[in-house]
Amino acid sequence: MRLLTSLFALALALPSLAQTVVFRNVNVISMTSPKVEKKTVVVSDGKIGSILNAGAMVKLPEGTTIVDGSGKYLIPGLAEMHGHIPPSGGPPGLVSDVLAMYLANGITTVRGMLGHPQQLTLRENASKSLVVSPNLYLAGPAFNDQNIGSPQHAMDKVREQKEEGWDLIKVHEGLTMEEYDAMARTAKEVGMRFGGHVPDAVGLVHAIDMGQETFEHMDGYLEYLGGDKGPIDEKKLAAIVKKSKAAGVWIVPTSALWGVVYNGIPLETLKAYPELKYVPEGAVNTWVKLYEGRAKETAAVSKNVLANRQRILSALFKGGVKILMGTDAPQQFSLPGFSLQHELLYMRDAGMSPYEILKSGTVNPGQYFAKQDSFGTIETGKRADLVLLNANPLTDIRNVSKIEGVMVRGKWFSRADLDERLAKIEEKYARK
Repeated sequence: MRLLTSLFALALALPSLAQTVVFRNVNVISMTSPKVEKKTVVVSDGKIGSILNAGAMVKLPEGTTIVDGSGKYLIPGLAEMHGHIPPSGGPPGLVSDVLAMYLANGITTVRGMLGHPQQLTLRENASKSLVVSPNLYLAGPAFNDQNIGSPQHAMDKVREQKEEGWDLIKVHEGLTMEEYDAMARTAKEVGMRFGGHVPDAVGLVHAIDMGQETFEHMDGYLEYLGGDKGPIDEKKLAAIVKKSKAAGVWIVPTSALWGVVYNGIPLETLKAYPELKYVPEGAVNTWVKLYEGRAKETAAVSKNVLANRQRILSALFKGGVKILMGTDAPQQFSLPGFSLQHELLYMRDAGMSPYEILKSGTVNPGQYFAKQDSFGTIETGKRADLVLLNANPLTDIRNVSKIEGVMVRGKWFSRADLDERLAKIEEKYARK
């Protein structure tokens, strides 16, 4: 609803900028602390302009959008720190559908972890709001045994990706120790960060020593601790947690996905996910066959692996290692944005409080990208990426799904806007 300037009359006047939005009388969870404070938040020109006491009146430009926040909760936009954006050459509309699903679930930042050349243009268009999209930070095409053939090749590829403008290097399986070290040394030389998997020839400890920043899926930890075959070595666990914290390692658990690929979630539960209406029926059938095909293979190890992963996540978190929210969507039974709702529960069950879970998707990503932008908390001057919720996520983290609207770079999408976009995707894949 739109109100005229005359509705507010405080002596504080705001500049007449486009896209001014006011969240009036809203419960703000700024993520600078676990406090909830009733405030009025003013957004102008894509930034958080003012945070006022609830009930304060302010002179606003004509045409300002007023969002009534009474009884609702405002949090910073969430980050998917291990997501994927499809190549632009895929099925028509797929890229925009994926971006819409992220936004509809409160994801305002995506760290894309498998680059395709066209995505650099998409990232640029997203930053200028020329497309409806979260903010994008992109890893280049992966470093693995399929596209890296020597240490010199690895060094050349690092420099090439730096020149092209990728945000980070994605490490995948298959690199030799010499190729990995050449990549790591060159990345440090040219100022490129890198993260991803731990190649078997490299090992967890060496990867940490060489400066790998992020460890996707907690890769390398389970194997290092013997948890893939039996009980975890608790003494080694305490030592590697200490080493990880000292090195400034970031962990992206993607636990819900592992719950799928190790058949830790009953197939009937997966098939009942309501979000499956946003993908083709053929894709779901393929996922079902994959699940059924690995049933015997995973049965003997599933319970042990999944329990040990939770134990490792709990130890890393309690040991002060920073956690980044990520799900590796889209994947099997894992849809962009919707996958977050499943991931939250694994983090909760590993002992993380609702506030700490929220930090993994707000404050921590903001710190990770601090040299590139300013977001992740509700403070004056921060990028206006916000999510309006109908219930308090600090009392129940599942309330993150109760979204009334999403703002990205200062542009407001109401629940009706988000539902309209989702309805178009559902219609495209309507079951007959």
